[in-house]
Amino acid sequence: MTRQMTGAEMVVQALIDQGVEHIFGYPGGAVLPIYDEIFQQEKVQHILVRHEQGAGHAAEGYARSTGKVGVALVTSGPGATNMVTPLTDALMDSIPMVCITGQVATHLIGSDAFQECDTVGITRPSTKHNWLVKDVNDLGRILHEAFYVARSGRPGPVVVDIPKDVQFATGTYHGPQNVEHKTYHPQVRGDIGRIRAAVELMARAKKPVFYTGGGVVNSGPEATRLLRELVAATGFPVTSTLMGLGAYPASGENWLGMLGMHGTYEANNAMHDCDVMIAIGARFDDRITGRLDAFSPGSKKIHIDIDPSSINKNVRVDIGILGDVAHVLEDMLAIWKESGHKADEKALAGWWGEIDRWRARRSLAYRQSGETIMPQYAIQRLYEKTRDRKTFITTEVGQHQMWAAQFYGFEEPNRWMTSGGLGTMGYGLPAAIGAQTAHRDALVIDIAGDASILMNMQEMSTAVQHELPVKVFILNNQYMGMVRQWQQLLHGNRLSHSYTEALPDFVKLAEAYGGIGIRAEKASELDDAIDAMIAAKGPVLFDCRVANLANCFPMIPSGKAHNEMLLPEDATDAAIAEAIDAEGRALV
Repeated sequence: MTRQMTGAEMVVQALIDQGVEHIFGYPGGAVLPIYDEIFQQEKVQHILVRHEQGAGHAAEGYARSTGKVGVALVTSGPGATNMVTPLTDALMDSIPMVCITGQVATHLIGSDAFQECDTVGITRPSTKHNWLVKDVNDLGRILHEAFYVARSGRPGPVVVDIPKDVQFATGTYHGPQNVEHKTYHPQVRGDIGRIRAAVELMARAKKPVFYTGGGVVNSGPEATRLLRELVAATGFPVTSTLMGLGAYPASGENWLGMLGMHGTYEANNAMHDCDVMIAIGARFDDRITGRLDAFSPGSKKIHIDIDPSSINKNVRVDIGILGDVAHVLEDMLAIWKESGHKADEKALAGWWGEIDRWRARRSLAYRQSGETIMPQYAIQRLYEKTRDRKTFITTEVGQHQMWAAQFYGFEEPNRWMTSGGLGTMGYGLPAAIGAQTAHRDALVIDIAGDASILMNMQEMSTAVQHELPVKVFILNNQYMGMVRQWQQLLHGNRLSHSYTEALPDFVKLAEAYGGIGIRAEKASELDDAIDAMIAAKGPVLFDCRVANLANCFPMIPSGKAHNEMLLPEDATDAAIAEAIDAEGRALV
C-alpha cells in the first residue's frame, strides 16, 4: 500500500496498520502535528499521562501484560529525556516498546534550539535501535521497521525521532508488507546438534535443575506450555528469576520458588549443588549468580537464549543454544521423547530428597502474632483474596517487590510486571495503568512501598481521568525499606536518610485525586479492607500499615555464594560481620 500523506498522517496510519489500539503520551510543541491527526481519528486511543516517564512505564505494563508492542509518544527535549529511564528499564527487561519522539525542525538541529536535544545520541545506550527521520518518504518504512525490531529476537525498546518539518511535509507512505531490518535477522531455530547434545547431558544428570527467566514469558504462550510439558516429562525441579515468574505455575509439584538474592533456600541450594543446569531465557545476572567464582561450581551448564551476546557473557556454559525458547523447547521435547530418554529415577529420587531437606528449613517463614500487620502476611492475604480472579500484579521496587515475588503465587505468564534489571522506583503505578488499559475488566494491583509510590504519584490523575480502576496496595512501613535493611545489616545500622518523614495521608491523597482511600492498621482489619478495595469501582490507594522494621529474608549478601544465604534465624551479629569485608565495607 502506497499513498501520499503528511508525516503526521503517516505516524497515525502506521500505528493503525500495526494493529495498535492504545498509545500513552504527553503533547508538546514538537509533536502537535501528530496530536492533531490523533484528534481526527478514532481507531487509536490515546491515554494522557501526567509525566513522560509514566508514558514509558505504562507502555511497558501494556506490553508485558499482552505480549504486544507498547507505544509511547512524547515531545522533544525534556519530553524525550524523561523517557530515558523507561527506555533503559525496557531494554534491561526485554520489553517491546516503540517510542515516537518529536524533534525540532531539521534546519534547527544542532543550533541549541528551544527544546532541542540529541535524542538519538542520548537514547542510543538505552535502546535496541533508534532512528532520526530526515526525509518524509522514509518515515513509513522506518516506523514499520521499528515495530519489527522491537518485537523480534530479544524484544526491546526503539526510538523514532521525527523533526517537526518532517511531520508537516508530504510524501509517499509505504505500508507494512514485508518490512524487516536490513541487517537484523534473529536466529529462531536452534542448532539441532547442540540440542541433541543438551538432551544427552540431561539424560545423564543426577542432580538437574531448570533455571528459567523472562525469555520464556517473552517467547509467548507456546513456550510456557512446552516448558511445563518438558518439566513433567523429565521430572526435574524448576526455579525462576524474578522476571520469569508465572512461566511455570507456583502450585506445580516441581516448583522450587524464585531463586537469587531473595530467593528460596531450596532454589538457591539446588542451583549451587546441581550437576546439570538448563538455563532457559535467563541471562545469569548478578542478582542470580551471587559470587561468580563460586556460582554452581560442579555443574555442566546448558544455556538457551535468542540473544547471542547473552551466551557466555557472564558465565561460561558447556552447551550454548542460540534460538527462540519456544522453538528450542519444541525440538528438545521431541528429541527427549523420540529417543526414549528417561531420567535416572534413583538419582533423581535422592536429589528430591535433598531438596525436601532444604524445603524443611521453611526459608520464607515469618511470625504473625497480635494486631501488627507483618508485610508477608499482607501479601498472603491479598493473594488468597485474589487468586481465583483474573489478576495482574505490578510492583514498585524494594522490600515489597521481593515479598510480592515470594508470597504471591503466579500460575500464568504475563500476570506479573516488575522492574527487574534496572530496579526503577516509580514503575508500578504507570505499569498498572498500562495493564488496566489493555484489560479493562481485570483486577490490576500495584503492590507498592510508601517511598516508591511517591515517585510517580501524579499518575493517579491519569487513572481517574481514564476511569482505570487500578488498586495500589501500599505496604507502608515509613521507611525506604530495602535501603534501611542494607544499612542495618551492612552499614552498622546507620540509617542515613532512609526514614520517609513527612509522608502524605494516603487516604486523603486518594480522595484529592478523585479516587478512593482505604487504610488498615490492624491485622483484624485487613481482610475486610482488602474486600473493600477489590469491590471498589474506581482507583484505590490502600494504606496498609505494616511492621516498621521487618526485613526481607532469605538474603544472599552481595559478594556471597548461593550456599551462603542468610535466613531469618541467621541474621546475628556474627553472620552480619561475615557479610562485610576486612575493611568493614559492604561487598558490592
